[in-house]
Amino acid sequence: MSYRSVLLLLAATLVTTPLSAQTRKTPTTPVSKKWTPPRTPWGDPDLQGTYSNTSENGTPLERPEIFEGRKLEDIKGDELLAVKREAQKRTIENFQGPLHAPDGWWQPDLNMVKGTQAWLIVDPPNGKLPPLTPEATQRTAARAAARRNSGRGPADSWEDRSLYDRCITRGLPGSMMPAIYGNSYQIVQGPGYVAIIYEMIHEIRTIPLDSRPHAGSATRSYMGDARGHWEGDTLVVETTNFRDEGIYRNANPATLRLIERFTRTAPDVVKWSVTIDDPATWTRPWTFSMPLSKDDSGAVCGFVRYRRSL
Repeated sequence: MSYRSVLLLLAATLVTTPLSAQTRKTPTTPVSKKWTPPRTPWGDPDLQGTYSNTSENGTPLERPEIFEGRKLEDIKGDELLAVKREAQKRTIENFQGPLHAPDGWWQPDLNMVKGTQAWLIVDPPNGKLPPLTPEATQRTAARAAARRNSGRGPADSWEDRSLYDRCITRGLPGSMMPAIYGNSYQIVQGPGYVAIIYEMIHEIRTIPLDSRPHAGSATRSYMGDARGHWEGDTLVVETTNFRDEGIYRNANPATLRLIERFTRTAPDVVKWSVTIDDPATWTRPWTFSMPLSKDDSGAVCGFVRYRRSL
C-alpha cells in the first residue's frame, strides 16, 4: 500500500469516527447495562425466531427423590452437568438402532448436557404434582375400566392408537414438551396476533391479542381456544375449550385452563412457563417452566432445513 493510500485511509477513519472516540484519553471500565428486549415495528415485545428445548429432553417433570429438600436453583454446576450427562447416556441407550431408528439419525443433534434444570415443576415449591381430586381419581379409573372391558387390543384399529401415534396432534402443552428430536418452534408476530409453528406434526396455533372472548363451550379443539395479551414484556396466553381426546394428563376438558407465559430474557432465550388450572382434577394449580433457546441455524429444525432447501 502506498504512502498516499495510507493517508487517505487514515483520513477516512477520522472523518467517520465519532468525536467522543477521537478525544477519549483514558480507557474506562464499561458500565454493564440492563438488557432491553427488542420491539416490533408496531411496539409489541419481539419474541420472533426459531427456538428449541432439545437440551431439556429427559428432564423429569417432578423433583427426583435424590433432591428431596433442595431447591431447583441449588442444583447447578458440575452436579447438574453430571445429571444431564447420565440422562443423555440413558436416552441414547434406550433408543438403540436399528429397531427405533438408524444410529446417527437423531443422536448427533441430541445435546442434553446443555440443559439448565434438574426438574421442571416450579410451583408447588416442592417440585411435586398436587394431589388428584376424588373426581379425577374416579374418572381415571372409569376410563381404564372402559378400556379393559371393551374387548379390544392395543391396536385392533387405528382408533385404538393415540392421536400422537397417528400424527394428528400432541395436544397442549404436549406440543412444546421436549422429545429426542423435532423440538423446534417458530414464533411469528403481526399486529394483533402471535402464531406458533410446531415442528413435530407441524401444528400451528394462531393467538389473537384483541381481547375477544373465548369461543362458546360447544366449540372445542385438540389445541384448545387461545387468547393472549401482554403484561409488560411477557406474552400471557390463556387456553380453554379442549376436546376430551388427547387431553393433558387425564384432565377434565370442561374445566381445564392453561396459562402460558412467554418472556424473552436474553437475545437468544425465551422463558416458557405453563400453569395448569383444573379444579376438577388437581387440588390446586401447578406450574412448570423451561427455557426455549434460539436456534436459527436449522441444525435441529426440520422445517427450517426444508424451507432453506427450496
